Amino acid sequence: MNAQLEKYVDLGLIQWMSFPPKDYDLVETIKKVVCDADFRAIEITQIKDDAIRKEVRDLLAHSGLRVGYGAQPRLLGPGLNPNDLNEEGRLKAEQTLLEAVDEAEYLGAKGIAFLSGKWEEATKEQAYAQLLKTTVNVCRYAATKNMMVELEVFDYDMDKKALIGPAPLAARFAGDVRTYCPNFGLIVDLSHFPTTYETSKFVIQTTRPYITHLHIGNAVVKPGCQAYGDLHPRFGFPNSANDVPELLDFFQVCKQEGLFNQASPMILSFEVLPQEGEDADVIVAQTKRVIRRAWALLED
Repeated sequence: MNAQLEKYVDLGLIQWMSFPPKDYDLVETIKKVVCDADFRAIEITQIKDDAIRKEVRDLLAHSGLRVGYGAQPRLLGPGLNPNDLNEEGRLKAEQTLLEAVDEAEYLGAKGIAFLSGKWEEATKEQAYAQLLKTTVNVCRYAATKNMMVELEVFDYDMDKKALIGPAPLAARFAGDVRTYCPNFGLIVDLSHFPTTYETSKFVIQTTRPYITHLHIGNAVVKPGCQAYGDLHPRFGFPNSANDVPELLDFFQVCKQEGLFNQASPMILSFEVLPQEGEDADVIVAQTKRVIRRAWALLED
């Protein structure tokens, strides 16, 4: 496509994914991102140290980047479930999401993202009702701060085994939340489409009215292969599902469905995790090359 990518989306990086905290310094890697003019957005997560949190806030405030806040690790780490059938467990998940809204506001983010919890087929509808309760409560609190709440759609039977889930159920859920709270949207992620056995066209067309944020990445869905599941290897990783052709297809569907809006660009972040023996800086650069190639092939 002749028009530059940044005319239609704000390219972002999911910082804690590309620079895992066990291997990389948080402040140092955030400085790398804010000094990289290719990025117009960054997604960060919980920072437990007060002094580091303040340092990061100041960096981001000076950067001009749009800031996203991912609350997924706050749920996945301690095993909290926002659709827990046990009300005490559900309330614990809700409380950490409310705290996430406060931290996101402090860091300059305009909202939070999260994921649904695990579920069982026999209690699917009860879990759905619990998730609706949690989400509406968090949305109403976020609305008092003029902030968004976004649910990221994950696999339902492969790795995360999250309730939301298949695209039709995601669309149903988003519609139900929107009847109460207009400050709610969905994040669809190219890296999750292979894990839900769905295509870009199906997911995006099914959830189109509710999409407010885009993620891209890769997955390995062949059992027994390295990086199997929701591990976000680089594009073109051995035995993986996504590379330039799949990203081009994703871009084509987004364009056809009107998701590329130059007046109000969405955040488009890539979610790529260095695998064993890989360097994060190399993987970030490789991902940007794949994005540029796919975008260049997109027809005007």
